[in-house]
Amino acid sequence: MNQQDRTDNDSPGALITHQQDGPICYLTLCNPPANCYSFEMMKELDSAIIDARFCEQTHVIIIRGQGEKFFCAGADISMLQQVSPEWKYHFCLHANETLLRLEQTPKLVIAQIEGHCVGGGLEIALACDLRIGCSGSGKIGVPEVELGVLPGTGGTQRLSRLLGKSTALRWCIEGKVVPIDEALEKGILDQILPATGFSQAVKEYALEFCPPRKAALAVGLIKRSIQSGSEMGIHEGLALERELQQRLFDSEDAHEGIAANREKRPPEFQGK
Repeated sequence: MNQQDRTDNDSPGALITHQQDGPICYLTLCNPPANCYSFEMMKELDSAIIDARFCEQTHVIIIRGQGEKFFCAGADISMLQQVSPEWKYHFCLHANETLLRLEQTPKLVIAQIEGHCVGGGLEIALACDLRIGCSGSGKIGVPEVELGVLPGTGGTQRLSRLLGKSTALRWCIEGKVVPIDEALEKGILDQILPATGFSQAVKEYALEFCPPRKAALAVGLIKRSIQSGSEMGIHEGLALERELQQRLFDSEDAHEGIAANREKRPPEFQGK
């Protein structure tokens, strides 16, 4: 862990730990051995997303799992065996709301996937903007049909938007699980990086979207325009795009970027 990492807001036994490393906020799923999520973990994740959203220092959020064997293996099955169907419904509803909050936060979110990422774990990763996998570290997929249920934390909806309806249908009804290195060509992951130096390589990639290299405010609003606009009609989407563009025209970074372009020098963005 980098010496700049901050964990002072984490209580003993926290299921989500938060480390601030410069402009990057790391949110780590901590429930060994498989980092399965419970209602308590989702509540902590929900709170951590809100904190990161309001944190002016944070420009990129990285979601990762504790350890090298699991990113996340999904919901805690033993917990689900002990609760009523109505409770399960509210549990799924809250999990969906939490991942929507992550998806709609106007800051870039990267899933750092090392180890197995299956079931609800993949659904968490699908709610992130970019997914980067560690070569040879595990498997990825949606095996829920083998339990007699469906990928119910956004899996059917985000997979169909990512892969197309027929491909997503095959993944879900077959309970497809593939080695992580195949997930790139299947369209699930955006990058595969070598296991050696994996965490540092993800960090270096994330820093490319932070000031002074990149106008992080623009990155976040590009995300908002695409995430929300893709669910709208073209006229509504263009209206959203215009409003977000106007916000950027008023930003210090836009003034800096335009001035740097005219003066033929590299811009020095501040994320403001």
